[in-house]
Amino acid sequence: MNVLDMLKLDGKTAIVTGGAGRYGKQIVEGLGEAGATVFIASRNIEKCEEVAAKFREANLDVRALHLDLADRSSIDVMVAEVVRQTGRIDILVNNAVSRSALSGWVQELENYDASLHVNASSMFYITGVVAEIMKKQHSGSVINIGSFMGLVGLETANYAGTNMYNGNPSPIYFYEKGGMVNFTRWAASILGADNIRVNAIHPGGLQEDHLPEAFVKNYSARTTLGRLASQEDLKGIIVFLASDASSYITGTNIPVDGGYTAK
Repeated sequence: MNVLDMLKLDGKTAIVTGGAGRYGKQIVEGLGEAGATVFIASRNIEKCEEVAAKFREANLDVRALHLDLADRSSIDVMVAEVVRQTGRIDILVNNAVSRSALSGWVQELENYDASLHVNASSMFYITGVVAEIMKKQHSGSVINIGSFMGLVGLETANYAGTNMYNGNPSPIYFYEKGGMVNFTRWAASILGADNIRVNAIHPGGLQEDHLPEAFVKNYSARTTLGRLASQEDLKGIIVFLASDASSYITGTNIPVDGGYTAK
């Protein structure tokens, strides 16, 4: 097969949790441009539909569904609706994240539990539910969206000259994204016999207008490419891992961080 044909996702169905958020939009766009039918799902169905409508104007098949990852029944309903509409699920991108318990190290236990419920427990559950669909097809690709913060410790110098985190960031994000590294390996080990691949990418910092100038300067100097990620830097790796071009790749954790973790 021609290598460019291997990258096509025509006839495939993808779910992107949190698809209307920071990284989600470019993930959805990349999958749609490659030919997939893409479902974006989060609690804010209005925002999801707004994003989906814009992609449909560009002739991409993007559809919105409600999903509350804190609610097991919501996960079941969403997955069933995707199957009802398309008859299959080929790609699951675990992209949604609850940004709670970030204000410092000392938190109420309930704050940590709420974060872990969405960012860990619910990810385990939705991956298992979707995997049962993929097993019937004897194929599938699960892509977990981690973070460079799950691969390294905290670089406090990045925040010099800013009031970000007030010098006392919470460990929860590092803990959750670090755990995703080995969950990816575990799931790949369990699901490989059913020809289901599980990989994770670990993006670096995303360039956004609200970021303090000092942080952008500090962080960019810490990378080998000298910049933060753009609004298109994840599209290629997502399509690659979702497609037949990566059919012999599973259990990997790939930094997409401009060389941050290479230094």
